[in-house]
Amino acid sequence: MNTSLLAITTRRRGNSAWFSRLGPKFMLLALWGFFAITANLIAAEESLESLEETAFKQAAALAAPSIVRIETVGGLEQLEDMLLGNGPTSGVVVSADGYIISSSFNFVSKPSSILVTLPDGRRVAAQQVANDRSKLLTLLKVDAEGLTPAKAAPKNQMKVGQWALALGRTLDNSAPNLSVGIISALNRVWGKAIQTDAKTSPVNYGGALVDVQGQILGVIAPLSPMGGGEAAGVEWYDGGIGFAIPLEDVYQSLDRLKQGSDLLPGLMGITFAGGQALNVPVIVDRVRYNSPAQKAGLKTNDRIIAADGEKTDRIAQFKHLMGRKYAGDTVKVVVVRGETEVPIEIDLVGQLVPYEVPFLGILPVRQAENLDASQAGVSVRFVFADSPAHQAGLTPGDRITKINDVDVQQARQLADLVGRNRSGENVKVTYTRSGTESSVDVTLGSLPESVVDELATELISGPPSPDAEPADPSEAKPDANVEQKPEISLKTGKFTATLEGNDHDYWGYVPENYVAGHPYGLVVWVHPMGDPMEATVYKMWKTICDRRGLILIAPKSEKVAGWQPGEAEFIRALIAHFREKYTIDPSRIVLHSFGSGSGMAWLVGTKYRDLIRGVVVAGAPLLGRLSDNEPDYRQQFFFLCGEDDKVLSKVKASVDGMRKLKFPVSFTLLKGVGAKYPEEHAVEEIGRWVDALDRI
Repeated sequence: MNTSLLAITTRRRGNSAWFSRLGPKFMLLALWGFFAITANLIAAEESLESLEETAFKQAAALAAPSIVRIETVGGLEQLEDMLLGNGPTSGVVVSADGYIISSSFNFVSKPSSILVTLPDGRRVAAQQVANDRSKLLTLLKVDAEGLTPAKAAPKNQMKVGQWALALGRTLDNSAPNLSVGIISALNRVWGKAIQTDAKTSPVNYGGALVDVQGQILGVIAPLSPMGGGEAAGVEWYDGGIGFAIPLEDVYQSLDRLKQGSDLLPGLMGITFAGGQALNVPVIVDRVRYNSPAQKAGLKTNDRIIAADGEKTDRIAQFKHLMGRKYAGDTVKVVVVRGETEVPIEIDLVGQLVPYEVPFLGILPVRQAENLDASQAGVSVRFVFADSPAHQAGLTPGDRITKINDVDVQQARQLADLVGRNRSGENVKVTYTRSGTESSVDVTLGSLPESVVDELATELISGPPSPDAEPADPSEAKPDANVEQKPEISLKTGKFTATLEGNDHDYWGYVPENYVAGHPYGLVVWVHPMGDPMEATVYKMWKTICDRRGLILIAPKSEKVAGWQPGEAEFIRALIAHFREKYTIDPSRIVLHSFGSGSGMAWLVGTKYRDLIRGVVVAGAPLLGRLSDNEPDYRQQFFFLCGEDDKVLSKVKASVDGMRKLKFPVSFTLLKGVGAKYPEEHAVEEIGRWVDALDRI
């Protein structure tokens, strides 16, 4: 006791004396305690890790009897090379008598045969039964009995942050391959999917997302909130953003799929006044002709405040609810019309009457006079031969001031007003000529399929004349429809650069006499696999860019062998970079490719429909699936193919199919040519096509 008191007293005077008496013993005791605690913590951590590992293995073992290996043979080899490779992928058993669900992405190449290896080692042929085109799943059937259907985890018990294991059966059929993560979000992609940070990729698309009890949370599939078909979202693989369709939802629609008919997203046929904005009220802009919305009595400017009993204050909420609807379902909405609330019941369909872009028959002048408040209207640059405008007597230099007595200020507004009518309908066009105002009734037509034979380079200072020389862009004035950029030092001529923050290279060509404020078209060259074709494309396009007021950019794939799906975002970012730096006409942003590069062009063109206005491909058919032709996306397409090219029949089939859907499609057959990039005269034709993309 006395020693303790002395030690305490000594410690107050100075620690050195205290340590001289108790230091060694205390230090030894402290070190022993530290190591003991550390050892216990390490042991506890190792024990926890061991328990987690055991839980993961047990969960995988419980789920394994319901996960199969899938291999495809044949199909569109070119698309498969770009997106899928040749490896196997996965599926989930949903019925003991041989039904298997998988991701539709696994069959985007339209394979000639499908083989399934069951967990017990049996290898059997499979047939596609039907597709869920809303959730992008495919139901298969194999001739086998006694399979183990997957046990679905209840949706109402799923929590953000809980363990989620991504399982596929591709590398070794004896056991599933496994990636560990968590559920990072619920009800994503407009209410259809679970989001996870477990690694998902083509090797486990169609496989299972599993909880630690071995229950199946969902079927792994690439998805994107922006849609885009079976390949949507594939670029996010292994990037911490993966999706799975809840298995409980799959079972709810399984009987309908077993009947052999595809399940289609439910459509009502409207667009919103907010356009692509999501955090704005749900105000109806367009009501498609003969659509469920029109038949039910929905009108422009109706505000939808509720759907199926749920409040819809924002477009995002409405899309979230509609994302779960199929064709054949009914949605009950409440709209505010004036000061009255009106209940409306709408029966959804899987396909709308195709929208056809109506055609007036003019090209607008792209210059600053459209901003002049003292001179309202849009000047006519060019009138297409035999078009409704030509037949009505409109000529270059006329200034259109009204459509159906609605004032017109800009070309974009003129296009919108014309586009709200249908081909075959009459519109009243008011215009001025030499200071005199006149009006004429015009019966709208359809966009012509052929490319205009002669199109003089735009005269910036006024309408073109038959003997006009190519205009000098140095005379350009700012355009009314294009956001003006500040005067900064910009690269012109041919140059090579790396996109900042992306680590991807590209080369580009900007006309030497580029003038900020004048709207330039943007042509994005997407090179074929293994050959950037830089010298050829630059030689072919330099003069065309100079004459037509075009900027050419050529992103380079990271691997010379070919494009990867994730590089679609690089191309989008490169376009955004040039729109920020240069004055780009949003109505003339075009993807151009040849042969094997066309797969990436189609991927970007269908994924970013709000950005890309045209796709022109040579020596390749449509790859993938186009969504419905919609008035909000004025996309146009151009195919060129040699008469001796082996893909000619597929190209013609693509053209015919797209025309049936009322997409504006042009096609040029290259005489005496095989699978090669078009000659100079055909590239000139592409230049005219791009120059006329803003036709109205």
